[in-house]
This record gives sequence, C-alpha cells and structure tokens, in this order.
Amino acid sequence: MTSSKAPIVEARIERWPIEGSFTISRGAKTEAVVVVAEVRHGEVTGRGECVPYPRYNETPEATLASILGMKDAIGGGLDRQALQSAMPPSAARNALDCALLDVEAKQSGQRIWDRLGRTAPLPRVTAYTISLGSPETMAAAAAMAAHRPLLKIKLAGDGDEARIAAVRKAAPDSELIVDANEAWTEANLEQNLAACAQAGVTLVEQPLPAGHDAALGRIKRPIAVCADESVHDRASLNGLRGRYDAVNIKLDKTGGLTEAIAMADAAAAQGFDIMIGCMVATSLAIAPAMLIAQQARFVDLDGPLLLSRDRDGGLRYDDSTVYPPDVTFWG
Repeated sequence: MTSSKAPIVEARIERWPIEGSFTISRGAKTEAVVVVAEVRHGEVTGRGECVPYPRYNETPEATLASILGMKDAIGGGLDRQALQSAMPPSAARNALDCALLDVEAKQSGQRIWDRLGRTAPLPRVTAYTISLGSPETMAAAAAMAAHRPLLKIKLAGDGDEARIAAVRKAAPDSELIVDANEAWTEANLEQNLAACAQAGVTLVEQPLPAGHDAALGRIKRPIAVCADESVHDRASLNGLRGRYDAVNIKLDKTGGLTEAIAMADAAAAQGFDIMIGCMVATSLAIAPAMLIAQQARFVDLDGPLLLSRDRDGGLRYDDSTVYPPDVTFWG
C-alpha cells in the first residue's frame, strides 16, 4: 500500500535491563540504552533501533536529537538512498535507515530481502558472550554456557593468558573467539596470541587500539585477527590488508543496513572473512543484521540473550540459534 501523506519521524530513548552485568575492558553496564526511530507513512510504520556508543563520542541524547533533526528532510521526501549522504555513518543513521527499510517492505508487501535482491535469511548459530572478569568468574560463566557451540570471550590485556586457559578448561567443546576491545599492547601481543592459539581459539577481535595496530602487520599471526574498532564502513576497509583477516560489521558503525550490505560485499571481494556483530540491544536492532549473517563466517548477534527481557514479538532464539524476523516484527 502507498500513501500521499508525508512521512512523520518520531524517536525515543529506551532502557532495557541487562541480566546481571556486561563487562568489557572499557567498563561495565547493567542496562542497554537504545534509541528507537519510527517513520510513519500513511497506514504503515517502520521501526529501527540503534545503540549510541561512547567510544565514538555518541550519547543517547545527541543521537535522539540527530534523528529528530531529520524530520523535515524525511517529511519533505528524503529517501533511504539520499539519507546515506545526508547523515554521516552513525547510530542515528542506522535507526533511520532501518526504519525506512521497514516502511519500504511494508508498503511493497514484500520481505525486505526480496526488495533488496538478497538471499532469504536462514537461522544461524550466534556466539554467546562471556563478560570480562577474573579467571575463576569467567570459568564459572563458561561452564554454564559450555553447551553452546560458539563462545565469545571478553579480554583485557594483562592476565588474559589465565582467563583464556580457564575458559577453555570450562568449555572444552565450544569454539572460542576472543575480543580484547583494544586492550592489548605491542608488548603482550605475541604472548597473548600464542596463548589463544594454545587454547584453540579461532579468532581474535581487535587486539590493539585502532590507529595503533601496525604491529599486526609485522608479526606472524598464529590465528585469524578481526578488525572491529579499526573498521567502520567501506571507506575504512583500505589499509587493513596485511593486518587483519576479517572485519566485524556492525550496523551502528556502518550507519545502517544499506551501507552494511555494500560493505559486506566489498569486504568479501577483498578477501576478508566477515563477522556480523552487535551491541547489547533488543531484537529490533538485531533483525536487520540477519541479512548480513547469511554471508558471515562468524555471527555474534546475542544482544537480546544478555537482557533480562526482550521486546514483544522479538527474534526467536533456540539456545544459540537465532531465527529471521517475523513479518509482523521487522522487514
């Protein structure tokens, strides 16, 4: 269905409690603060969700203001393609991009992957995150999750050898990937990589700080290394060769699914493995990422699993298997 009425943009900040706490090298949090954008066009309403990230100087309040600042432009006919140049890659653009895609699907009566000429998404196994803590605490958490096929381990630099060994002992049959969140240094890089290799870790995510990762190109990497903070959109793929084997695509970094799809295709063409990642968020933030999950070697879409509760009608999770969104939910 279509309507001649001008689109109306609305947005709000929401807070979703985390089950326990979520801890990485940069700190801990007990709730997910998300911003939801809604684009109402006639009888249909499209929704998108983003997570502003302090690492990139984003706040919920500034993100909300940025979304609402596009009211007049979208009301005046600015479409999803024009949005890509009207806003920089950001959490705010992600929420609007995904809301506009949802509107597009609802108005056309097609699923969004059919509209975009992409493969219909199938269920995928997602990683399950073990928060940073002492080796003993992390081992206990890993033991409770040891039935899951893929675990993502948060690390912090000093003491990581003991953390890795403790988790591996507690979850002997799980595939392990680790995320240092830029916390390693050139001094402990090779030692920590060796410890990961010894424990049978498959992938190390962003070991060194973005902009200070040249050492990755000077050493022999015993396992694959994935760029996260060092890569945002297609423009940032240049310069990763020789340092990274994979790239972590997150919609909040790319500024939405539109750029994420283009980036995934470009990364694959350049020989990078693809990881699709997420922030701690509800299923509304994860649903669009399921399109990228189809071509990803590593899927890390466990955000809703870390919450005390998810959004009504959200994605179906059977243990670590996540299913595509229902037509009534998104896309």
